[in-house]
Amino acid sequence: MMQPETPICNTCGEHIGLASDGTGVFVACHECNFPICKSCLEYEINEGHTACIQCSTPYDVSLTKVGVAEKEPVTRNTMAGHLSNSQDAGLHARTVSTVSTVDSDMIDEGGNPIWKNRVESWKDKKNKKKKGGGKVAKEVQVPVDQHIEEKQQSADPNAMQPLSQIVPIPKSQIAPYRTVIILRLIILGLFFHYRITNPVESSYGLWLTSVICEIWFAISWVLDQFPKWSPINRITFTDELSARYEREGEPSELAAVDFFVSTVDPLKEPPLITANTVLSILAVDYPVDKVSCYVSDDGAAMLTFESLVETAEFARKWVPFCKRFSIEPRAPEFYFSQKIDYLKDKVQPSFVKERRAMKRDYEEYKVRVNALVAKAQKTPEEGWTMQDGTPWPGNNPRDHPGMIQVFLGHSGAHDIEGNELPRLVYVSREKRPGYQHHKKAGAENALVRVSAVLTNAPYILNLDCDHYLNNSKAVREAMCFLMDPQVSRDVCYIQFPQRFDGIDRSDRYANRNTVFFDVNMKGLDGIQGPVYVGTGCVFYRQALYGYGPQSLPTLPSPSSSSSCCCGPKKPKKDLEEFKRDARRDDLNAAIFNLKEIESYDDYERSLLISQMSFEKTFGMSSVFIESTLMENGGLAESANPATMINEAIHVISCGYEEKTAWGKEIGWIYGSVTEDILTGFKMHCRGWRSIYCMPVRPAFKGSAPINLSDRLHQVLRWALGSVEIFLSRHCPLWYGWGGGRLKLLQRLAYINTIVYPFTSLPLVAYCTLPAICLLTGKFIIPTLSNLAAVWFLCLFLSIITTSVLEIRWSGVSIEELWRNEQFWVIGGVSAHLFAVFQGFLKMLAGVDTNFTVTAKAADDQEFGELYMIKWTTVLIPPTTLLVLNLVGVVAGFSDALNKGYEAWGPLFGKVFFAFWVILHLYPFLKGLMGRQNRTPTIVILWSVLLASVFSLVWVKIDPFVSKGDSSLTQGCIAIDC
Repeated sequence: MMQPETPICNTCGEHIGLASDGTGVFVACHECNFPICKSCLEYEINEGHTACIQCSTPYDVSLTKVGVAEKEPVTRNTMAGHLSNSQDAGLHARTVSTVSTVDSDMIDEGGNPIWKNRVESWKDKKNKKKKGGGKVAKEVQVPVDQHIEEKQQSADPNAMQPLSQIVPIPKSQIAPYRTVIILRLIILGLFFHYRITNPVESSYGLWLTSVICEIWFAISWVLDQFPKWSPINRITFTDELSARYEREGEPSELAAVDFFVSTVDPLKEPPLITANTVLSILAVDYPVDKVSCYVSDDGAAMLTFESLVETAEFARKWVPFCKRFSIEPRAPEFYFSQKIDYLKDKVQPSFVKERRAMKRDYEEYKVRVNALVAKAQKTPEEGWTMQDGTPWPGNNPRDHPGMIQVFLGHSGAHDIEGNELPRLVYVSREKRPGYQHHKKAGAENALVRVSAVLTNAPYILNLDCDHYLNNSKAVREAMCFLMDPQVSRDVCYIQFPQRFDGIDRSDRYANRNTVFFDVNMKGLDGIQGPVYVGTGCVFYRQALYGYGPQSLPTLPSPSSSSSCCCGPKKPKKDLEEFKRDARRDDLNAAIFNLKEIESYDDYERSLLISQMSFEKTFGMSSVFIESTLMENGGLAESANPATMINEAIHVISCGYEEKTAWGKEIGWIYGSVTEDILTGFKMHCRGWRSIYCMPVRPAFKGSAPINLSDRLHQVLRWALGSVEIFLSRHCPLWYGWGGGRLKLLQRLAYINTIVYPFTSLPLVAYCTLPAICLLTGKFIIPTLSNLAAVWFLCLFLSIITTSVLEIRWSGVSIEELWRNEQFWVIGGVSAHLFAVFQGFLKMLAGVDTNFTVTAKAADDQEFGELYMIKWTTVLIPPTTLLVLNLVGVVAGFSDALNKGYEAWGPLFGKVFFAFWVILHLYPFLKGLMGRQNRTPTIVILWSVLLASVFSLVWVKIDPFVSKGDSSLTQGCIAIDC
């Protein structure tokens, strides 16, 4: 064993050792003292790398000719490749140090033959390593991407062309935008100086309320605006990707991808929609052997299973048809419903005939699936029965065993042309009473483990059941970032924008979220990356396992007592110990019983202790643990094809996650109904960055709830998740400051995502103020001076200018920006307000709110759902605000007519604010009225009559005027006369 004080080799993680004369530590580069051992130096020189990789100074070749055999070349892989830097502590090591222990009765004590085989395999591999030469050992260590990179450098000088490129916003667009932002900030300061120093004594309460609301709105604007300081665009080069990784006559070197599709209730998420998503995945433009599709049925519905059986059979015809004629999109329902010239760019004479035949086959397939849906509307008393007569295991959706069925794949059915199809796997995790299953986040984590056991692709693409692949090359777009060695070192996921079908042309309720996806997300891409939005995202699997990036930022000094994003920092001695524990020498190391290994040294002991930490983190599955250590994916060496399904069933058992880090530090994070925001936030806190990919043809398209009630309930769910994060330990206001890995502007963006529901409180108050001012005759602003009018005008102009410049560089339209502004008010005074109260009830009082899945199917008539109205309590606050402001306007005009010409001046300001509220709530009013041509005229007449009567009565009574007011008395006398 080398002395512990000698430096660590930056390549293999071993101690560097002494120079050949024994006088000091071996130094390969005397220019920068880059730490590298003799064995690694010899290997680098033999491979043609004769210069220091840090300072490019030529090595002294004579150093490798003496003393190379003095030290046995023991090479050890570093954890997931990101712990090679000796100054960085492994994130996993910090993670496992805080996880509870595993029950001792769950540990195999040595009688397991699989364990004995693993021990023998570990010993044999170690003996071979000691006998073999240094070069052979090093060849095992070099990562695949380095092999690819070296091959490209030697073969083609143009092979290292970038696979993607950042396109910054032109200075002519971004410079004025930033200037206006700074000017608006200055104007806000001057505006608030005026507002605070000029109180309205006659209506002090209204004035104070308005100032508090305005200060909150200013803070919200800062949180929303400054993360958009450096927006960028990106372009990809998929042709270059194919030229680099798909050479003619050679097997494809593109990375494998596991697709996740999640569904719960087939009656609310129709099987036909899920099937179209699955079919678009199976027909994706990507090597067949690199694609696996996992469908999570968290409702254990036999209808979902049977529809997948039909889908797998139809895929045998659909997939070759799509690839032969390169059709887009590859979801049949949306392809056949396109109102375009389907003959465009299709020159094959057989296309028309085959398209007609395929459409007929699809209609027959739809009939079969719809028949299954009709049959499933009424559940038999004895429960569902499968074709072989056995009861369906999921008859009780809350108490059933885990189920896995592989439909297609390497050993499954081929298409009608005899070609292999991508793997299709049905998964329904085990459910038992008394266990917390964590809804969608728990289902996604179960898919992570199942896929790791069965295929273990290095990348994961997750989709909701109603989001299909609209662009068959979407995966290639993502790989332009993930397979580029210059870009992918610290990228945890690639997020695509969400695009939607079936939304009305005016997008009344801002369902497209264009401002968020085309403005905010571009801005975040210029900082540390976009937030994770729950679907249409390609993950690097190692990032989901809690590992940090290869270029992990340096931790602060261990002497500091502050905490980083993964807990308190350890002293220097413990840090070195964690580094040693984090190293992984062999994937087949014995992990259960130390007594059965003879003559193990301190380093071997540290490996075994580290393996036990892996069990406490990832759970009691040796096959799964080994898969987590395989940086480039692939099945573990200990995986036995005969027992893979049993192992996969084991990792989705309901008790598997107990006393592990699942949902706490690894996988999808629990603790919020918006697990997507929380999961992405944890990754960014670890030092990862994400990338926003916007292909010219949208990568994915989905459906959105377009009627008012469903849209508000969707927004309510998102807002409640933000409140839950705000009240948790993961709140961005205080979580992750010590690590220094989350950039400040990125933190502002995350703070904005969790505090925006609280804007509902000042927003409701501010929308009520105009009505109160009109009904009481008071106002929140004193008599305006010329200077004050200038500040108000400048603030108004700066708001308009900011929006115009934002439209200019982002490409969104004025209508989309206005719809977004309108729904910000509608959602703020309804769904967000309810979310705040429900969030506090849930987190502080334990009163949980159950959310139902929003129905995805629409009426046969175009935009049929748009005019549906389901009355819920969420609609009460905006309706009340509308009535108050409408009555206030009528009362204000009545009062002005009664008082004379001098009352019209003050009325203008009050009516302006009231109309601001009414215009923003207009889409809500339209939604309440349903179809315009069905609105009863009598309702409008009675509304106008009642508002007029109420306003006249109000003017007559006027309870806010003192009884001793002489003007009132005189007015009454005049009326009486």
